[in-house]
Amino acid sequence: MILTVPGSEAAAARLQARLDAEAGAAFVRHFPDGEVYVRIDSPVAGREVVLVGGLERPADKILPLLFLAATARDLGARRVGLVAPYLSFMRQDSRFHPGEGITSTYFARLVSGAVDWLVTVDPHLHRWASLDEIYRIPARAVAAAPAIAGWVRAHVAQPFLIGPDAESEQWVAAVAAQVDAPYVVLEKTRRGDRDVSVSEPDLSRYQGHTPVLLDDIISTGRTMVETLHQLRCKVAREPLCVGVHAVFAGGAHDDLLAAGAARVVTCNTIEHPSNRICVTDVLADAVRAEVAP
Repeated sequence: MILTVPGSEAAAARLQARLDAEAGAAFVRHFPDGEVYVRIDSPVAGREVVLVGGLERPADKILPLLFLAATARDLGARRVGLVAPYLSFMRQDSRFHPGEGITSTYFARLVSGAVDWLVTVDPHLHRWASLDEIYRIPARAVAAAPAIAGWVRAHVAQPFLIGPDAESEQWVAAVAAQVDAPYVVLEKTRRGDRDVSVSEPDLSRYQGHTPVLLDDIISTGRTMVETLHQLRCKVAREPLCVGVHAVFAGGAHDDLLAAGAARVVTCNTIEHPSNRICVTDVLADAVRAEVAP
């Protein structure tokens, strides 16, 4: 049975159709003082319950998710799993400055205590080798690279992939291998959330190629914007920007277009008009693997 965390209705409907699962009925609202009310109207006793909820804007979504999971367990669900196409709180994976909280571990404990298993798409793993290092439940991270590679093959002539920083290399290298395209990874210096600089790419051998900037999360978009500035007047074909997760803080999407991107394309882990790449099939496969008897 699929239960939807508010804000993830489209993702839940796609997954429910792929799995031929029952769409459960749940009701969530806020009291005038901001407290959260939840009710599950479908019988869940003895059932495998799958909560579908992306965790972008986590402060708005985590309490409804936790309360729905607890209610399903209270009502006798056999197991409760979570499909979170976007998994937040992965960036703070170290204590960069004295006194900081390592929130990736705290959030992992919170989720691990609420559900029995987790499926997500390309979490921002950098200093953590895998989700298993911080999650105490089975946690599957499925890859968007095959779906991205399929889109690039179908829509981009002679792609040349560019990763804006070292953290992007795992995604760029995987897609480049699958489309048999050259790639380069730049060096980034970050001085603040919106203050970054990137190294200048050598494009002398790739003038006939279409530059494709690829990263996992497009948040403020500053890294891609700075990369686009580096590409100005250096390539014959207009560059494209491709991201797994369309966070787009502020006016990031418009900033990329204004900086020279011919097009911005993302996966459908977060609903956005730029979604062109569907990862529902790989999510459905991972759920089948978790709920198989």
